[in-house]
Order: sequence, then structure tokens, then C-alpha cells
Amino acid sequence: MSPYPKVAFIGAGSTVFMKNIVGDLLQREALSGTHLALMDIDSMRLAESEALARKLVSTLDVPAVVSSHEDQRDALDGADFVIVAFQIGGYEPCTVTDFEIPKKFGLRQTIADTLGVGGIMRGLRTVPHLWAVCENMRAVCPDALLLQYVNPMAINTWATSARFPEIRQVGLCHSVQGTVEELAHDLGIPPQRIHYRCAGINHMAFYLTLEEIMEDGSHRDLYPVLRQGYSEGRFPKPPILNRRCPNRVRYEVMKRLGYFVTESSEHFAEYVPWFIKRDRPDLIESFGIPLDEYPERCIEQMECWKIQAEEYRSADMIEIKESREYAADIVNSVWTGQPSVIYGNVPNAGLITSLPEGCAVEVPCLVDRSGIQPTYVGALPPQLSALMRTNINVQELTVAALLSENRDHIHHAAMMDPHTAAELDLGQIQNLVDELIKAHGDWLPGWTKG
Repeated sequence: MSPYPKVAFIGAGSTVFMKNIVGDLLQREALSGTHLALMDIDSMRLAESEALARKLVSTLDVPAVVSSHEDQRDALDGADFVIVAFQIGGYEPCTVTDFEIPKKFGLRQTIADTLGVGGIMRGLRTVPHLWAVCENMRAVCPDALLLQYVNPMAINTWATSARFPEIRQVGLCHSVQGTVEELAHDLGIPPQRIHYRCAGINHMAFYLTLEEIMEDGSHRDLYPVLRQGYSEGRFPKPPILNRRCPNRVRYEVMKRLGYFVTESSEHFAEYVPWFIKRDRPDLIESFGIPLDEYPERCIEQMECWKIQAEEYRSADMIEIKESREYAADIVNSVWTGQPSVIYGNVPNAGLITSLPEGCAVEVPCLVDRSGIQPTYVGALPPQLSALMRTNINVQELTVAALLSENRDHIHHAAMMDPHTAAELDLGQIQNLVDELIKAHGDWLPGWTKG
């Protein structure tokens, strides 16, 4: 047995993300000789990622091995860990389709990758490819741990765990730890001094406790500070990470529901019926909601990548910074037995008692040689559970459509979506879904055509 793991990276053409994860892995002593098996269907992006990965190995002067594969099963063969980070359909044509057709019906979105008609379509075209990964894992690396970084996270996690319960998997996102950094920015304290407990569903988990660890070891409840700061207009401060959207949506939700949500305001605004309304442009303006944010972000990222790719090609050494992703913590803990705590998306097996059994929930997890061990949370505050169930309804019907190959459930999912239902009537929703399915063509499974 090799002293180092084999990590298969499916969707390695996501070069910047691959760089962050590989850089994190190789800086761990126990993982410094990892076999990195990179796989992507885009041969050009795969070659770029392979060259960059080799430069990371050279920069860190570690014994890691890099291989590249266009055949998925070859990359997976004998893997100990599988990281998936692909986007099926890309910016063009699928993301453009997910935004432009709904706009014809008067339905506007911000990100459209998690819920709403955009999230439903993304789930329909993504899950079959995740199932294919699981099928290949079952054949050539059945004991590997699947680390899934693909949106719509909750739909993907629910559907893959339902179809392949024997595959060990966890869905990963950085919204929990990322939001802590944003709150620390507003509060003017170091993130490491914030102690929290969080639970819910992906992109709609809430901080059940949020405290500052004081110098004497005592804990101070931060919620009164956040509420007072918001009421006085001091919070939110201008956003970090160069985001165009201020955090007003999330602070307003905290004011009304009592707790702060993990996902960004631009995301959260389209998960609920309260902020994006055709006849209320004042809401869009006052809460700073960036409509069509994701397409604009995609274009900017593609332009930035052209410059960045050239810099990487010409560089002999690559700057490596530790990211805030959980992947390296998980691989290190499972491989060495050194425990860590992460927030992961897993099937709800009695973990959150106020949410449906089997849905995908995001909870704290202990990770060690035994793998991912989710923490029991119990019942959430009733207003939070009620809000989450409005999103779970959409997820459940999308998963039902995929598992049963029932086209009607796609329409049902869109009918139940809070934002869509607030803007469109039943006939419009039916026609919108039909037009989206037709426009997506072969990017969707054949059964969706009716």
C-alpha cells in the first residue's frame, strides 16, 4: 500500500479551483506525495491544469505524482478520494439559457445555480453525470470518499445518496466559514475569535449560536451587537471580496427571523419571495440586489482567466496560499486519523428532526479515519425550519423527477419555488419550464422531452 493517497479530481479543468485544492493538499506533510489524477473532458483546460499542478509540485518541492486523463474510469481507478468540481453545460449555452428565457416571462434571477428554475435545470443536467461518477466509483474504487463541490449542492447530494447509498460522500461548500469572515469584517474582530454552531440546508443554514471568545475565555453573544449595528446603520459595512452586493438582505432576514444565514445576499434574495419583485424596483435598489449577477461574474472570470492563465504559463514558481475549502482537512483526517471538524452536506438520518428524513442537510461533522461523522442537531427554531421546507419542497420534487424520470415533477418543482410562484401564474410556469427544457436540448436527459 502506498504511504500516500490517490486523489482523483473530476472536472480538473476548473483550474483555479484545482490549484487551491491541490495547493492545500500538498502543503500537508502526510499528503505531500499524493497521486493527483486529473480528469476533464476539455483537453485544452486539462493540459493547462496538469501543467499548473506540476508547477505546484515543483514550487513546494514535494514528491507528489501528477497524471492526466480524459477517460474518467482511468482517473478513478484505485482512488482513495474523489473530488468533483464540474459545471455541466457551462456559461454557454446553459447558464445563458437559464437566465434569458425566464427573463422573457418577467422572472429575474441573480445566481440561478441552487434553487428556482435555474437551479432546477442545473440539477437535471448535473445529477446524471454525478451518477455516472458513482457508477464508475462502484466499479474501480468502491471504498473511496466522494467530495462533491457541485451546485445545486442539496439536489445533487440528495439524488446521489438516494441512488448510490453505498458510496461514501459529502457535499462541500465554503459559505459557513466564508460568512464568518464577513461577519468578523463587520464586527472588526479576528475570525478565529468567533465561535459558532450552524445547521440547516446548503445555502440556507443559520448560525444557531454566534459568540466572541473573550480574552478571559468567556463567551459574548454577538447577536445583540449585530442587531444594534444594523438598526443604527453601521452594518453591513462595504462588502469584502469585491462583491457588488451589500449584505442588506441577510441582515434584514436576521432582523425578522432572529438568526443570520450562511449564504450571500445575492444568493439568498432569490430563494425567498420577498426581495425580487417586478412591481417593486425600490426593493431591488434599497437592498442592492444585483440582478443577472452570475452571467456578469462568469464573463469577468473568463476575462480574468485569460490573463491569469498566461501568467501561470510563463511562471516557474507559483504563489500558494491556503484556501478556506475543507477538502485538504478531510483527506488529511481520513488518511492520518488526525481529527478535524467541518460543515458537510449529508443525508438527513435523524440529524435535524424538524426537517424531512432523507433530505440533504448541512451540519457539523467530525472527520477522522472512520470518515465523515455528522453531528446530531435536533429541532431547529420553527421559523427557520418552515423557511427551509419551502426550499426542500423544490429539491424533493427535482430529485423525484430524476429518480422516477417523471417530467411532470419538473413542473411541480417550479410551481413550488418561492420566487417563481411569487412572480408567475401556473400557466406561465408551465410554459416557462417547457421552453427551458426544449432550449436545453441534449444537455438534459432524454426522458425530460416527454
